[in-house]
Amino acid sequence: MNLAEAEQQARTLAAAGHVEQAAVVLQQVLAGGNGPAPLWRLLAVLLKNLHRMEDAKAIQDMLVRHFPGDLPMRFDLAETLLLTGDFRRGWREYRWRYSLDHTKAMERRVQRPRWEGEAAPGRTLLVHDEQGYGDTFQFLRLLPEAKRRSGARLVLEVNHETLDIARRSGLGVDELLPRGTLPPPFDLHCEMMSLPQALGLRLEDLPGPMPYLLPDPARVAKWRERLAPLPRPIVALCWAGRPTHHNDANRSMTLADLAPLGMPGVSFITVQKGPAAEQAKAPPLGMAMTPTSDEIADFDDTAAIAQVADLLISVDSSPVHLFGAAGGAAWVMLPHLPDWRWLLGRDDTPWYPRHRLFRQPRPGDWPSVVQAMAQALATLRDAA
Repeated sequence: MNLAEAEQQARTLAAAGHVEQAAVVLQQVLAGGNGPAPLWRLLAVLLKNLHRMEDAKAIQDMLVRHFPGDLPMRFDLAETLLLTGDFRRGWREYRWRYSLDHTKAMERRVQRPRWEGEAAPGRTLLVHDEQGYGDTFQFLRLLPEAKRRSGARLVLEVNHETLDIARRSGLGVDELLPRGTLPPPFDLHCEMMSLPQALGLRLEDLPGPMPYLLPDPARVAKWRERLAPLPRPIVALCWAGRPTHHNDANRSMTLADLAPLGMPGVSFITVQKGPAAEQAKAPPLGMAMTPTSDEIADFDDTAAIAQVADLLISVDSSPVHLFGAAGGAAWVMLPHLPDWRWLLGRDDTPWYPRHRLFRQPRPGDWPSVVQAMAQALATLRDAA
């Protein structure tokens, strides 16, 4: 079998769900240590999906050594390093995140030096958010330390949807701007997700002071009154992420998939937004559902619900991070190969002390995840 045939066979097997067989095909043709870089890169991806992280990392290290200018390869390595908890190397390589086709449009070409964690008293540091809402909620926690470490005047530029929460929470920010606003003169800048590298963030530094985002008291009062008639426990649901996310097919599901969660004595509400929210109008049989998505005007409502509901059950999307940052509890449904921030082999997360992780035992196996959650939910209900 030549290399082109091996690649085609491996891709066909992987697409059909036979990842281990696909990896064997590539390992056989690459056994001599020679072969084109794309084939090695594909093998590393397959090995990661098999949770053979050390083997995948060895290949990615080799590729980066041979092709240091190939930035997507460096990003592949960054995600593997972070997923396995190697924050020291991982944050350094994560700086190449704007080298991918789906991220190039996000890059901010700021004509000022990037802040690298040094003291900068008397200067102005601009921190600007990036990527998704969940990333913003997750990394806002680092602003107080950036303020302390730099000693600079801290200006935060953040997306419009997060503006009110960030303003209310303080976080050591001296000036707050909505994204797209012309900032005041500044000396240094840092993307929000470059703060971990600048601060030398380690696993043992997490979670830091919790909670760090403050809901609007008026919204909390509104939702407390709105949900008061519902029997407890009250469980908020989110079953689908943003459809435009590059990995959405791997992380999202349908409300019907959550049918085993429906049981007497549990009240469900929805924090789901987007087209998938329509599914709540016809919930699974036996699920006591109060569709509330249309009543959620913005993230301030979601943050308030985090204070009132007993639990969020969600796929990996922004409400998970907002609940955690605001002090709420969440159970998170994760695909077999999760996003790097959730690490591997643990049912808790250092980012959010009140979160519990439910992982697919096999790729695509959501039923096992939901069944495990249903058992845990019954225990929670009975204890309540």
